[in-house]
Amino acid sequence: MDQREVIDERVRDAKRHVSALKGFYSHLIVFAFVMLLLLAVNILTVTPWWVQWVFLGWGTGVIAHALFVFSNMTAFVRDWEARQIKAYLAKRSGDSS
Repeated sequence: MDQREVIDERVRDAKRHVSALKGFYSHLIVFAFVMLLLLAVNILTVTPWWVQWVFLGWGTGVIAHALFVFSNMTAFVRDWEARQIKAYLAKRSGDSS
């Protein structure tokens, strides 16, 4: 792998990371906006409290998304994908079809 390919790979990694960050922040903003809206609806209606269940469920998803984006999980998944692709291609090259 020459230096140009290394630089190209780093640029692709950076673009993937920025895309993942953008996706997470979009998720977080939508979560906050919808939760405020649902909290207002829950306060203004005469019903038992239910908004906390939405917060807990969706909040768990937001936390999982954050862990995926801000931890080494993305590198782990990328390496796993590369291994799976390599294994699949090796298996397919051995097929006689």
